[in-house]
Amino acid sequence: MDETYDAIVIGTGQAGPALCGRLDREGLKTAVIERQALGGTCVNVGCIPTKTLVASARAVHVARRGSEFGFEAGPVKVDMPAVKARKDKVVAHSTHGLTTWIEGMRNVSLIRGHARFTGPRQVQVGGRTLSAGKIFINVGGRAMVPDLPGLRDIPYLTNSTMMDVDFLPEHLVIVGGSYIGLEFAQMYQRFGSRVTVVERAPKLLPREDDDIAAEIRAILEREGVEIRCGADCLSFSRQGESIALRLGCADGAPVVTGSHVLLAMGRLPNTHDLGLDRAGIETDARGFIKVDDQCRTNVEGVWAMGDANGRGAFTHTSYNDFEIVAANLFDNDARAISQRIGTYALFIDPPLGRAGMNEQEARKTGRKLLAGKMLMTRVGRAREAGETQGFMKVIVDAETKQILGASLLGLNGDEIVHSLLDVMYAKAPYTTIQRAVHIHPTVTELVPTLLGNLKPLKEVMPEAATPPCHPAAA
Repeated sequence: MDETYDAIVIGTGQAGPALCGRLDREGLKTAVIERQALGGTCVNVGCIPTKTLVASARAVHVARRGSEFGFEAGPVKVDMPAVKARKDKVVAHSTHGLTTWIEGMRNVSLIRGHARFTGPRQVQVGGRTLSAGKIFINVGGRAMVPDLPGLRDIPYLTNSTMMDVDFLPEHLVIVGGSYIGLEFAQMYQRFGSRVTVVERAPKLLPREDDDIAAEIRAILEREGVEIRCGADCLSFSRQGESIALRLGCADGAPVVTGSHVLLAMGRLPNTHDLGLDRAGIETDARGFIKVDDQCRTNVEGVWAMGDANGRGAFTHTSYNDFEIVAANLFDNDARAISQRIGTYALFIDPPLGRAGMNEQEARKTGRKLLAGKMLMTRVGRAREAGETQGFMKVIVDAETKQILGASLLGLNGDEIVHSLLDVMYAKAPYTTIQRAVHIHPTVTELVPTLLGNLKPLKEVMPEAATPPCHPAAA
């Protein structure tokens, strides 16, 4: 016998529970289906656990730098089972709160199991068949495991299975020099592993400007991480208890031998086993569900949110998908994916905060551009904290005076970037920030100074000039 609902939500990643909360308040009888852990990637194997590990690794790193700050902590010993236990405790707090929230919804029923479409607005979970006028797909993504020679013959780790590690790898080889890979690289180097990052592209972080990528590489190499870029023709093999990775780099040894391998080569949507073809739901060549500006699929009454729709690969874009869906459905508020400005962070130490266009993207627009750049060595608060690596960089439309993009690599860059992002959303001129009075001593107080020294992009020097009387010039 079919079970009929007003709405079905498939997956409890960032967008799912929030949408359930709204459906509940609207009085809609709703089924939410989850086949694994409540909370999806972010809560269980993504943002929350990894940033908890990053915090542990930073504490270890700072303790080792004690002499720089006037104290001696003695030899620092890392207890990896305790590090993992702390991470698990933080995750458990989040999952418990989420479970309590969902189970407390009067109109929402939590169903455990794997959902597969059997028709346009019908799914099967185990032996149950559920139908609804509205179905919301929120199934997230998973680590991509490419078909590389020898890979199936060796043990390997992904960002998910790394969450089970309670030991210190002797030599961790990370395949992939982008956001996930680099966070794990610095983290485990600080814990005490030897770490090698192997990247196929000519540089780390291919989507970032060359100067940003080069500085990030320098930051990691200063801490001892080995970087191998331009690694083509990858293949794997066992060498006793070790794993050998053969690579075709122009420089360096042709083989890297490590104790463990972590794959960080991108992600795929969890759409391959949903039966989307039986519902007539269209996907692209990579398996991402095609959606319009309001997250609607080609099938009436079916939406796709989060990583599965290919319109954003972050927790914050997933939550924004929920906001867009809810606004259009219930608030008569025509919000759209195209209204948001791309923004994200790389949570190494110091972090990279990004908003809007990078330099290459801005140049392609054909606009007249202004830009500013300031080294973190000129920021008084950074010097006081002993955190002077990196720089701040902003790109502005010379005619409209609107900020087009920002790259803030340095102390608190992942937080400071929002002051620029908010002005970008307001479509206000950069002078709005330039003329603002910020608190001293902070990192943010140098943003007005940076914006006050903009120059045509081709003339930008390695850093912007700082007035002699400014605190950063001390």
